[in-house]
Amino acid sequence: MLSTQENAIIIEDLKKSFKNLEVLKGVDLTVRRGNILALLGPNGAGKTTIIRILSTLLHPDNGNVFVNGFDIKTQPQEVRRSIGLTGQFADVDEYLTGLENLLMMGKLYHLSRSVITRRTEELLKKFDLTEAARRPVKTYSGGMRRKLDLAASLIAYPPIVFLDEPTSSLDPRSRLNVWETIKKLLNDGVTVLLTTQHLEEADFLADTIAVINDGRIIAEDTPGRLKSRVGKERLELVIKRQDDFERAVTVITGNDLSHNSAEKTVSLAIENGVNEIQGVLNQLAESGIEVDTLTLRKPTLDDVFMHFTGLKPDEGRNEAA
Repeated sequence: MLSTQENAIIIEDLKKSFKNLEVLKGVDLTVRRGNILALLGPNGAGKTTIIRILSTLLHPDNGNVFVNGFDIKTQPQEVRRSIGLTGQFADVDEYLTGLENLLMMGKLYHLSRSVITRRTEELLKKFDLTEAARRPVKTYSGGMRRKLDLAASLIAYPPIVFLDEPTSSLDPRSRLNVWETIKKLLNDGVTVLLTTQHLEEADFLADTIAVINDGRIIAEDTPGRLKSRVGKERLELVIKRQDDFERAVTVITGNDLSHNSAEKTVSLAIENGVNEIQGVLNQLAESGIEVDTLTLRKPTLDDVFMHFTGLKPDEGRNEAA
């Protein structure tokens, strides 16, 4: 049995089916306390199903699941007291003010009046909502609503927060603002499990990324190590003249060489950094071949997603399972 002192979430051999559809086929996953884990996967991979099971909204068919040391099967009330949950859409009352929304949530959690007052003030300040606190939520921007929703999920000091597509439908500026807000949770020691369709979001936020496909975890590591497992840096060259392109393909020596005649590009894997790049440029210069542009590209999470799932990132969106 894994340590519940070190790990806020422990999932062992989790299985779940809906009639004849087997959604989770034996998921094993852990989230260390005080860390952010991002769960990535294509449509129907089981991301949202995992969140619902962890939140005690669904019962698993098989497996062991512990949240904050509590068994979701035998201690569901303790689990619910340990978590905050933010779904894909802001679950706030738009006719109430931001302040009134937080006060209402505090009452629903049966917190004392003094705790509700103190916690509401803390959260409004933490999420930069103090000035807008007495305005109706219907006047808030999308990003402000998401931050208020996140604040509401934290009203009872939960040590663990589940974020299911926390920035869906937000514009890039609002998304970045919410990312910064989520990062602040780590300062309070909160553990975060999030699902996301934005690979850059996982890269920015997560300590660990788990890739799920066809109901199983197929890769789990830090963002940096996952990228290094996909491949090396690539040097991408655009040859200036079409007449020189075919010669460039034969002149350049290197690993994993690829080329595109229509775009006059040549790409190869780089292992020895600057020295190898200079060697390639020398080969071309000695043959009188001019380079228009040069780009050194590191592996991205897009590459990770495609490598482990065989799908493009935009094929893993809008999941229902």
